[in-house]
Amino acid sequence: MKLKKLIITFFLLPAAFGYAQTQSTQIIAHRGFWKTNGSAQNSIAALMKADSVGCYGSEFDVWLTDDDQLVVNWSSVFKGVNMQESTVKECTAIVLDNGEHLPTLQEYLEKARNLKTHLILELKAHKTREQETRAVKKILKMVKGMELEDRMEYITFSRHVAKEFIRLAPKGTPVYYQEGDLSPKELKEWGCTGPNYRLNVFRQHPEWIKECHDLGMKVNAFPIDNTDDIKWLISQGIDYITTNEPVKLQEIIREKQ
Repeated sequence: MKLKKLIITFFLLPAAFGYAQTQSTQIIAHRGFWKTNGSAQNSIAALMKADSVGCYGSEFDVWLTDDDQLVVNWSSVFKGVNMQESTVKECTAIVLDNGEHLPTLQEYLEKARNLKTHLILELKAHKTREQETRAVKKILKMVKGMELEDRMEYITFSRHVAKEFIRLAPKGTPVYYQEGDLSPKELKEWGCTGPNYRLNVFRQHPEWIKECHDLGMKVNAFPIDNTDDIKWLISQGIDYITTNEPVKLQEIIREKQ
C-alpha cells in the first residue's frame, strides 16, 4: 500500500508543479519596454526589448487617422499632432524620443511577426462609433492577413470597441475591458475575457479577482510599478500585471516562487 501511494505521489508531483507554473502571474510591458536605453513609449524598439526580456506580452495603443489609416501612439494629441484629425503622413512624421518615427500599425506588426511576445493592442476610444467600428474591422483584417491572430489580445476603455471585437474577432480571441465600471458578472454577460482595471478598482473590490476566476475569466491590472502593489496583486492570484518596469516585476515574481 505504501509503495502504491509513493508511485501515485511520484506521478502527481510533476502535474501539480506544472499547474503551479501555469498559475504564475504573467508580465505585460506597458507601451513596450521603454524604460531602457534606446527605447521610447510605443516604439518598435520598445516592442523588441519587451520580447528580448521574455515578457508574456507587449501593450501598445492604436488610433485611426483622418484618412482611415492605423497608427501606434498612446495620446490623442502628441507633439502637437491630433491623431484623429491628421493624415497618416502627418502622424508618422513625428519623431519619437529614441529617434524613430511614429509607426503605422502595419510597420509595428511586420516587426512583431518575427518575435514571440503576445501583442496587447489597445484601441483608443474615438469620437464616433462609426470610427471605432471601422478601426476594429481594419485591425482584424490586417492581423488576419499577417497570420498573427493567435498572438493578438485586445483591450479598450470603449464599451462599443469591446463589443465590436467580441462580435467580429475569431471566437476565443481575448478581449478585455478597462474602464473599471463593470462587475465580473456584467463582463461575463458581454463575452469579455475579463477586466483590465487600474489598481484602485481592485483595492475597492478585491473580491472581483476571485469572482472572475470563478466565472472562468482572466484578470489584468495596469500600470503597476510599485513593489507593494505588485506583491498584493500576486497574493490575490492576478493573472497578468501590465507594468512600466517588466524586469523589476520579473525579479519580484522569481523571489516569490
